[in-house]
Amino acid sequence: MNPVLRVLTPASRRALALSATALLSLPAAAAPNSASGSLEVGATIVVACNVSGNTLNFGSAIDPLQTSGAIDASTSLSVTCTRTTPYSVALSAGTNAGGPNNFSARAMKSGSHTLAYQLYLDAARSQIWGNGTNSSVYTGTGTGNTQQLTLYGRLPSVAQAVPGDYTDTVTVTITY
Repeated sequence: MNPVLRVLTPASRRALALSATALLSLPAAAAPNSASGSLEVGATIVVACNVSGNTLNFGSAIDPLQTSGAIDASTSLSVTCTRTTPYSVALSAGTNAGGPNNFSARAMKSGSHTLAYQLYLDAARSQIWGNGTNSSVYTGTGTGNTQQLTLYGRLPSVAQAVPGDYTDTVTVTITY
């Protein structure tokens, strides 16, 4: 094979020089531009509480001839409030008390017969749990988890009770 020898003529040299100059005079590729801004991200967490209770049952077969003193019982209330939320739990006097603040007259009924009872904040049964009027309320601070509150009850006497199924309805109110 014969190698090919190319000879540049003065005209081809000028064309090559012009092409190189044209390539060198082209602007360089521009760097990309950027700009920045900001956006806000937010959420609003509201305070919230829930309360529920279990039945307070003094017994299902109380014999007044065999029971000489008071009958005590307890149950629990479940309170769930958002973290750091202060709250208070109040109890009504019950539907049979004869008035919204008549806590000393709490009573269960069976037909026309009544049976006195009381609800307390403490195991010693010295602080009547009510709505704050002539009574006390439970106060606490939410943890975000369920908190168990103990509700203490007492039947002072069943000595003269007429046989029957006695009930009352107490409203539980949580304020936060």
